[in-house]
Amino acid sequence: MNQKPGSGPRSYLTVFLLAVLMGLNYALFVFPNAFAPAGINGIGTMLQYLFHFSLGYLSLLINVPLIVFAWKRLDPDYARKSLLYVLTFSAVTLLLGKLDLSAIAYNTGYSKLLGPVAAGCVSGFVYGVVIRNNGSTGGTDIVAAWVRKKHPSFNLIWVIFTMNAVVAAASYFVYGYQFEPVLLCLIYCFLSSRIGDAMLKGGKSALKFEVVTKQPEELSARLMRELHHGVTMLRAEGMYSASPTSLVVCVVNRHQVVRFQEILSEFPGCFAYVSSVNETVGRFDRNARTGANL
Repeated sequence: MNQKPGSGPRSYLTVFLLAVLMGLNYALFVFPNAFAPAGINGIGTMLQYLFHFSLGYLSLLINVPLIVFAWKRLDPDYARKSLLYVLTFSAVTLLLGKLDLSAIAYNTGYSKLLGPVAAGCVSGFVYGVVIRNNGSTGGTDIVAAWVRKKHPSFNLIWVIFTMNAVVAAASYFVYGYQFEPVLLCLIYCFLSSRIGDAMLKGGKSALKFEVVTKQPEELSARLMRELHHGVTMLRAEGMYSASPTSLVVCVVNRHQVVRFQEILSEFPGCFAYVSSVNETVGRFDRNARTGANL
């Protein structure tokens, strides 16, 4: 029996390693450069800066009640992975806080942008992969998951934006009444969200062609023989001409677009349009490699 995506022991190991990576990310890129990242951890980072109370403890205090809530109201597997992430991240943060990392920590100095850029890229990668493994990084992720369950159509963009805006505005006062921490926080948020979104969409992107044609059998045979992808044919009717026609649907790799267009040029009278596919599942890649037809 095939396991669903994000299940199995490997997913727990993945979440553990990503939490270690995020702890290193904070120790090496965030803390040395005096700026606050996004969300709950951004607030915790500012409290650590002001009161020297470790983010590791703050993360536990905030997230453990949320994880208990997630266990009862959401999904036990999701809650377990979130707990694993939070415990590991907190432990790594506390451990690294006792070490002298000045020799390897990246202090940007005059180049203020590089620290948040590096931290935001790592954060986005971690966030995207953890979510794909049915876990979370805690904090607002758990709240967002609960809101989506209760109100699937609810738009959380403004909630997340408001939280990040509050963190960015507060950093102006926390870090010596300067605008630089505000800008660094915004850069971090932008990169983290964009890369996280790309990770969630997956790396198996493709293009979907839909072709209106009166020669569906010949066109399908050419596409399957030369591009090694399956083709779906639907019977259709042209409303303008009131004549029967066919709609041929084929999903191909991006590098095959030119060859697809060359094949279409040999079938005069057809009409085609193309759209992006964020991710493919099933035998799509294997078909392309081995030449198997569906």
